[in-house]
Amino acid sequence: MKILMVCLGNICRSPLAEGILQSKVGEQHLIDSAGTGDWHVGEQPDRRSIAVAKKYGVDISDQRAMHFNPIFFEEFDLIFAMDKQNLLDIKQLARTEEEKNKVKLILEDATNNADNVPDPYYDGEEAFEHVYQLLDDATDAIVEKYNL
Repeated sequence: MKILMVCLGNICRSPLAEGILQSKVGEQHLIDSAGTGDWHVGEQPDRRSIAVAKKYGVDISDQRAMHFNPIFFEEFDLIFAMDKQNLLDIKQLARTEEEKNKVKLILEDATNNADNVPDPYYDGEEAFEHVYQLLDDATDAIVEKYNL
C-alpha cells in the first residue's frame, strides 16, 4: 500500500507522520509526504520535528519537502491530511469521486478526540511533542484499520 501524508509546508507535521508510520510498518509499504504549499520544496524537516522524532527513535532527517501534485491521486492508495483546511485543499484538486475518497483526515480514527493536528511551526518544543503524540496515536489507528 502507498500512503501520502499532507500538511501545509511539508516540514513539520507530515514528515513526522511519514516517519512514525514508516517506523511501524517497515519497508513493505511506501509512505511519503508532501505540502499543499510550495515554499519549502527541497528542504529538510524543521529541526524541531527532527529532534522530537529522534527522541522516539525515528530518523526523518533524510526527508525533503515536496509540493502536492494531483498526479499523487494516481500514485497513492490513501492520502492523509493533517487538518481540515489541508483536506479541503487536496479534495479541490481531485478530478473524480474516487480520488476524493482517497483523502482522509489523519485523526479520523484516532482515539485522542482531536479533529486537527495543530501546526506547531510558530510554537515551541512542547507543541512538537504534542503533535508527535497525536500522530503516534493516529498512525496506530491507521495500522489497525488498514491491516498494515
